[in-house]
Amino acid sequence: MVKFVATTSLFKYTWEQVAISFWQRYPNPNSKHVLTEDVISRQIDGDKIISRRMLTKTNKIPKWGEKLVGQNKNVLIVEESVVDMSQKTVTTYTRNLGLQKIMSIEEKCVYKINPENPAWTICERTAFVSSCVFGVASALEVFGAKRFQSNAKKATQGLDFVLTSLFRSDHLKDHPLLVSTKIKDTARKAAEMAKSKAPPILSRASST
Repeated sequence: MVKFVATTSLFKYTWEQVAISFWQRYPNPNSKHVLTEDVISRQIDGDKIISRRMLTKTNKIPKWGEKLVGQNKNVLIVEESVVDMSQKTVTTYTRNLGLQKIMSIEEKCVYKINPENPAWTICERTAFVSSCVFGVASALEVFGAKRFQSNAKKATQGLDFVLTSLFRSDHLKDHPLLVSTKIKDTARKAAEMAKSKAPPILSRASST
């Protein structure tokens, strides 16, 4: 059985801006799971730019999945993309090369002009998630579909961050990803400070 997932994202930027930012989307605050990125081939065919890239990604594995995956949690990904200047589309085809015996995810993304607002761009993202692991295939497919949706949201936020940094840098300080990062940093520093103060406070309390 195969799980099908579809999402649509909106970018309040022109298609040209999205097409430019597409090549610069790594790194961003949401791409810490992307370990490596290498261009294998790139060619120009008329109005089309055809590229193939290899990426290494990692993701947190739930406890129940660690026995299936083992120690190697990094996955090799191949991404094939076609930038069509005449049709104004960026189409990507992505699939995992690693861990295919456990789960296979084939993803297609199409970035195109938003029909409701030509100044904006939409991304239509679809994926087929499949597993052949006896006894747990269905559970793995459900997990893979949920993880895909979560990663799709992060990818959208990451590309939006890059777009903002390139074309609206004056708004960058207010971007949700930066705000979220600042909040996490503040919380972490507060926790560290609390820990550093805890021993003397506890010692004083025990001596009274």
